[in-house]
Amino acid sequence: MGKGFFSKKAIVKALDGVDLTIRRGQTVGLVGESGCGKTTLGRIILRLIEPTEGALFFEGKELLHCTHKELRFLRRFIQVIFQDPYSSLNPRMTAGRMIGRNLKAQGYHTEIGLSQYTRELFESVGLRPEFVKRYPHEFSGGQRQRVAIARAIATRPKLIIADEPTSALDVSVQAQILNLLMDLQKSHDITYLFISHNIHVVKHISQRVGVMYLGKIVEIAPKKELFNHPLHPYTQALLGSVPEPNPRLRIEEAPLSGEIPSPINPPTGCRFHPRCEVKKGDCSFEMPLLREIEKDHYVACHFQ
Repeated sequence: MGKGFFSKKAIVKALDGVDLTIRRGQTVGLVGESGCGKTTLGRIILRLIEPTEGALFFEGKELLHCTHKELRFLRRFIQVIFQDPYSSLNPRMTAGRMIGRNLKAQGYHTEIGLSQYTRELFESVGLRPEFVKRYPHEFSGGQRQRVAIARAIATRPKLIIADEPTSALDVSVQAQILNLLMDLQKSHDITYLFISHNIHVVKHISQRVGVMYLGKIVEIAPKKELFNHPLHPYTQALLGSVPEPNPRLRIEEAPLSGEIPSPINPPTGCRFHPRCEVKKGDCSFEMPLLREIEKDHYVACHFQ
């Protein structure tokens, strides 16, 4: 992105050196401020965005070197739930036809079998079977997200990228959708990468939590360990900024000032150092590595 006609293009690294492992049957929550690269990471896993370099493995298979035929086959096992269910559904198709069309693309051909299976899918996500004949505008927001979930689980995926799946919903409906996702995980053995900016939501659904800042993962640990013992200054500030009605559970708010630096011109060294209160000389020119400080608790900070 250049400032003038003859200016050079600026290179923006939305993700830089991200190393993430998701174990089967687990939910990994990914949190961070807007623009930190959470959604970009999810879209790269889905191959909706092509990375410039790196490696991407799914059950031992390198996805970046797959042929078109191989990738089309593998996509039945990697599905997505988008943030806005209305924009992700085709307004000209009934809900049942949308799901049936996706199933046909994956090799399901019998119309009678598709119709029955789609009705069963609707029941499994808490919708009445006859709703398969409705169009997206005839559903409420929560019902549309249930349709999107039914579409995602239709091909019996092993991994689902849930990109802010509850942020557009009312609080009461959010809880219902979260509980539905957790029930489906148990009954269908699904693995989730759950992307959200809502820390309470991530705490409710995840087993492990990763914290991203300006294209990098700065801390990742089991949920209880991260919430009870955050080590990175940014994680501490993030958790301290969340309102907690119970005074006994409140943690001291870590100081955090300034805005996120531009990804076009990120800071040298630790990317968080311009906003960090405990920074020292090394922080401004030496990039900290993501290291295992405690068992399964990884932190990228010079002071850990």
